[in-house]
Amino acid sequence: MAADLVYEGARSVYGPLLATLGASALVVGAVTGAGEAAALALRLVSGRVADRTGRYWALTISGYVLTAVCVPLLAVTPLLGAAGLAVAAGLILAERVGKAIRSPAKSALLADAAGQVGMGRGMGVHKALDQIGAFAGPLLVAAIVATAATSAGGLQLALAVLAVPGAVAVVLLVVTRRHMPVSSETTVSRPSGAIVAHQDETRLPRAGLPAAFWWLAAGAALCTAGLVTYGLIGFHLVEQAVVSEAGVPLLYAAAMAAGAVAALVTGGAYDRFGGRVLVMLPLLVAAAAALAFGDSLALVLPGVLLWGFAVGIQDSTVKALVADLVPRGRRATAYGWFAAVQGAGALIGGVGAGVLYQQSITALVLGVMAVQIAALAVLLVVLSSHR
Repeated sequence: MAADLVYEGARSVYGPLLATLGASALVVGAVTGAGEAAALALRLVSGRVADRTGRYWALTISGYVLTAVCVPLLAVTPLLGAAGLAVAAGLILAERVGKAIRSPAKSALLADAAGQVGMGRGMGVHKALDQIGAFAGPLLVAAIVATAATSAGGLQLALAVLAVPGAVAVVLLVVTRRHMPVSSETTVSRPSGAIVAHQDETRLPRAGLPAAFWWLAAGAALCTAGLVTYGLIGFHLVEQAVVSEAGVPLLYAAAMAAGAVAALVTGGAYDRFGGRVLVMLPLLVAAAAALAFGDSLALVLPGVLLWGFAVGIQDSTVKALVADLVPRGRRATAYGWFAAVQGAGALIGGVGAGVLYQQSITALVLGVMAVQIAALAVLLVVLSSHR
């Protein structure tokens, strides 16, 4: 939660910061796009390293330290003159690399911890706290910028202040590490409703990933492809005058709150009923597209809330099923591959949604529904073969 406050708060002002340093729209898009690509693609490497070396804590802590250091350093880039833009771009990329370094190892450690209380519940609590940080970070930055004498000075002060929650995150990790056993020594208990991989989870660190995992990754990628980005939703809301520009972030905040609720509710349901709860995900994605691109707030509001609900399930309960399908010694590798496959789905879906939106909203909605029918079929195959 503390780390999310740092990097989500910073990401909310990357555009304005780079603009003050002289970046064009093309440069802003290239830097932020390259950062997101690095955050996803490099997990393939960091996940394999984590499983092969067993250094889950070292990778997790180092990744968070990189974020905690790089974000506050962005505050000094306006003072560097002509070099400021290049330094800022490097720091933004380094922060995203930190995300790639820690994510698979962190998810593997989280799965160990969640196994003690219920995989779905544990992942749900994590996502709920994650959403609180993602909600509070941009609000903190916005408040500091709004009260500053100048916009540029406000950006610098806000980024510098984010050093505080960054330090809190690192201290919490170090303290937690000292009070918990090494990952390989942790005994993982399983709730009765969960799907359990049949391999010995304390051995076979180099074994291949099961076929069910790849089917799940494919189904999740199809869901992600249909989960139209909020950027396009916000563009539609303003273009069609459904809400004002000021109303767009308020709806996004509501969506983040819905995601937190979804993570907690479906996480508990997963522990009781198993992966069957994920059947609702394609249905939510399709309904969100049909409503969020409506022409009135009465349609858009429930659509945006359903969109947030689907995001919450994607980032929590789906990951619980990954942990239960994959041998413990391969979880970090699995989460790395899973992120990469989802990233491909997001890229293809984002481009496709933009093309279809230019044709007509009806074409976009029908396209999303078609993709979600395929996603539902794939998820049913996974669940029926590993009941």
